[in-house]
This record gives sequence, C-alpha cells and structure tokens, in this order.
Amino acid sequence: MELSRQVDRLRFASPVEYVYNPLSYAWRAYGCYLERFARGPKRVLFLGMNPGPWGMAQTGIPFGEVAAVRDWLGIDAPIGRPEREHPKRPILGLACERSEVSGRRVWGLFASRSKSPEDFFLEHFVANYCPLVFMDSGGRNVTPDQLPARQIERLQEVCDQHLARTLELLEPEFLVGVGQYAEVCFRRVAGSAKGGSGQIVRILHPSPASPVANRGWAPAVEKVLVETGVWPRKSK
Repeated sequence: MELSRQVDRLRFASPVEYVYNPLSYAWRAYGCYLERFARGPKRVLFLGMNPGPWGMAQTGIPFGEVAAVRDWLGIDAPIGRPEREHPKRPILGLACERSEVSGRRVWGLFASRSKSPEDFFLEHFVANYCPLVFMDSGGRNVTPDQLPARQIERLQEVCDQHLARTLELLEPEFLVGVGQYAEVCFRRVAGSAKGGSGQIVRILHPSPASPVANRGWAPAVEKVLVETGVWPRKSK
C-alpha cells in the first residue's frame, strides 16, 4: 500500500490527462495476488513496465488478462473504479470483454510450463515496475518511457525504491526484464539493492505492436529462458 500512496501524491502534465492507479481501486484483487503468490524467496522475478488498459488496469494483476486472472490464477475479487475515468477506457473489472494480448501471451506461456499456479509461483513471481496507467486526452495509452523527462524523475525515484525492496524480499537468482525498459530498470536498481545480485535476462516484450512478437512470441521467449538457465529444457 505504501507504493500506492506514494504514486498517488505525484502529479503529471501533458501529454498525460488521465491516471489510473490499480493498486488503489483494485487493491482487493492485488492483495489476494500477493497473499497467495508472493511468499518468498523466489528464484525468478519477471518485471513488466506498467499496467495495460485492458490488463492490470481492469484486474489489478500484472499482465492481468481477464481470462487468465479469473480462470487460471483463480482470483475473483471486486474491482472498484478510479475517481476520474476516460469514457473510452472504463474500468469494468472481470466483466471486461476485451482481452489484453500481452497478458494472454505471458500467462499462456507460464501455464504451458506449469501444472498449476501454485506450481509456477513456487519459484517465480511477476511484477510491474510502475503501477500507474497513463492516458492522453483521446484515451491513448502513454507508457512511462514516453513521459517528459521532468515528469519521470520523481516517479522513477519512488518505483526504484519499491523495486529495490522487492529484490530484497524475494532474493531472485534471475531478474527477467519483459522488454528493454524493464531490463534497464533492473540494471539501474539491482547493483545497489540487497538481493539484487541475480543474473539479468531480457525477453521480448509480448505487445502486439511488435512485429517480432507477433511472429511467435512464446517459442522465442522460451528459447531465451532455456538457453540462459532460467528454465530447464522440457523432457521429451
């Protein structure tokens, strides 16, 4: 909750017109996620950039594609709503019928490698670096790397502190950045954080905006994770 309170104090200007904080209005779902799956230490920490408008923004869970959260993770908690919503981006919670492609790819791969969520989370955890969703006046998603430099400094300070604390608690052997932005965050924070001595690995971001990801994200990522020793090879 401390991270949620800290980011709620921040203010953003153009191009950001709307800010959603799922750690606030979807805390019951996120709290359930932490309670069930965050008990450390973990061998592998996956880190994303920030919530997507059809994923964690709706469910409170990192890469939180609705079907994966409800049907695989088994989390079904009431979701509130932000104080100020863009009319094109309403928060419908688990009733949201739109699927987040990135989340479907991420949790689909994890489910294919694990017998159950409990089996997966014995050694893994999935988090986001920044908990906020940013949108411009037209409802277009604005990612943290698109924020003006003057707006990112304090946000980065708060999120770096939380990432350092996460590393200290989970003591991961492998720090897997989902995309370049998350990898850079690991490299900036891990060196001075307790528990941050793990090997940093970058995997392809699952966004459908990436032509490479659309040509077979799961096999490409699985190959990297096996070759770097994060995952064992599947037995034939």
